[in-house]
Amino acid sequence: MDPSAESTPVLPVTLVYAGLAAIALGAATVARPPRRLGLHTRRRGAALIGGGAALVAAGWAMPAPDVRVGAPSTLLDRFVPVYQFHERHALPVAAPPAAVYRAIGEVSAGEIPLFQTLTAIRRLGRRGPESILNAPDDAPILDVATRTTFLPLGATPDREVLVGAVVIGPHGWTRRHARTPEQFAALDGPGFAKAAMNFLVVPDGRGGSLLSTETRVHATDAAARRRFAAYWRVIYPGSALIRRGWLRAVRRRAERGGAP
Repeated sequence: MDPSAESTPVLPVTLVYAGLAAIALGAATVARPPRRLGLHTRRRGAALIGGGAALVAAGWAMPAPDVRVGAPSTLLDRFVPVYQFHERHALPVAAPPAAVYRAIGEVSAGEIPLFQTLTAIRRLGRRGPESILNAPDDAPILDVATRTTFLPLGATPDREVLVGAVVIGPHGWTRRHARTPEQFAALDGPGFAKAAMNFLVVPDGRGGSLLSTETRVHATDAAARRRFAAYWRVIYPGSALIRRGWLRAVRRRAERGGAP
């Protein structure tokens, strides 16, 4: 198995992006038919827009079934034993777990390729307050996350760090209602989508480590599941790029003895 591989349903994301591409091509055709592509009329462009919209809707509507953890072995398993949305990335690091774990807490946004570009796209170019989507280049990115939008959920020294956030909440709910890990874990009423992300370091038996990051999202009812599916299946490719770049930045720092 490729150590950098991630797990997420491919078909829904593919349908959404195929639909978005068809909509873009259709809109261009309506504006000016590109005869070289065999699109001679604006009617064909309108048909492309309609077909693309159908593909996007189909991708959003595909089911996201529950996945249940069998035997919990990590903090992530304890806090999110059931989830519907998921991605995982991993890579080997030629450094011991203690050095890798330390590097996880030191890496800044400026060390992650395309981080600022992709997060600017996610926030539609708006600056707004500091957050993980609007992080300074020189501050440890996990520190930025936990002092703004994410809650520290737990840490096992030299092994795992876990953070979480409520990404969808019912009307009237605010982050003040989940200020502790215990309160976060107890949120199970309708209207919630809870996300948790970990970094896990495992010795490879040869003096090095296997570093992984996993994100899980649990939606507590069908409405929250549908809302989050529409968001997740659009942002997933950019999210995967950020997380892979994040792992590589940790590896560079760990293998250089802490130097960025």
